[in-house]
Amino acid sequence: MHSLVKDYYGRQLQHSDDLKTSACCDASQVPGWLKPLLARIHPEVISRYYGCGLVCPPLLEGCRVLDLGSGSGRDVYALAQLVGERGHVVGIDMTGEQLAVAEKHRAYHSELFGFDNVTFRQGYIERLDELGLESNSFDVIVSNCVVNLSPDKDAVLHEVHRLLKPGGEFYFSDVYADRRVPDQVRNDPVMYGECLGGALYWNDFLRIAHRQGFADARLVTDRPLDITDPELALIAGNIRFYSATYRLFKLDSMETACEDYGQAVIYRGTIPDHPYRLVLDKHHDIEAGRVFPVCGNTWRMLHETRFRGHFEFIGDFSRHYGLFAGCGGGLPFEHEAASGSNACC
Repeated sequence: MHSLVKDYYGRQLQHSDDLKTSACCDASQVPGWLKPLLARIHPEVISRYYGCGLVCPPLLEGCRVLDLGSGSGRDVYALAQLVGERGHVVGIDMTGEQLAVAEKHRAYHSELFGFDNVTFRQGYIERLDELGLESNSFDVIVSNCVVNLSPDKDAVLHEVHRLLKPGGEFYFSDVYADRRVPDQVRNDPVMYGECLGGALYWNDFLRIAHRQGFADARLVTDRPLDITDPELALIAGNIRFYSATYRLFKLDSMETACEDYGQAVIYRGTIPDHPYRLVLDKHHDIEAGRVFPVCGNTWRMLHETRFRGHFEFIGDFSRHYGLFAGCGGGLPFEHEAASGSNACC
């Protein structure tokens, strides 16, 4: 599978128009604060972008960030602007052709930004220990439509957990299926290269995340994917595929369910570019200045991470009221595409 992916992304694909599905094409609207950052990235880097989402969480200034499967470097150069001169971004990719594009334009970006705070390394995201990366050394790890391409997702999440600092987060976009993908789909080279053959059944992803130390994976955004190539659509059959962004926090104190301790938070509105609200995930749109009831896990996600200074915290863990209202199971993704543009950004 490594050889297949290297060939597909290093030789067969020359730009995003060569893709046969909407899997590696971000259909969500680019937020206004991110557009100026993307506009400063070299056109050749942009043209070789194959991501499926936006992996720039808020509050990154001064952070040490790792990008798994960084490709030609689009997300690395966007993140470099967000972490600033005091931060650093490391991009890891196994495809030499993609890394060559990223390195080719490194001087261009450092001159434009006024600092050089990026490093690119060639390697496999399942074997990050071979690259000498230290445990507990990254504030944030991101990945954009790459984990599905790995033949060993357990190893990827194990390494992510090892490398994150306590309170750090894995913020990543990827492709998921509404059921387990059968062998005839998984073994098709184009389906695999298009990020569909290696997609996890969403519930298996949650099981892997829990097994590797992430007890409460939070869904941020999702959208259904279109398979525009008739031959690939026939291979896929009735399987539904989704692009989704999750955030996983490295917090040993997390529980496996949302438990109610009578807690609440008040967002101060002090995070740059988010003066009125902070969207923690799909179910937590926290408006500035208002008391917002939260479960114990959400309280910890804000209290024990880089977000702490931007909130007031109400309550503690001295009294338990049972399961937090509204927590349930079932497919977490929306079935219908959201209205609006479906163009790539």
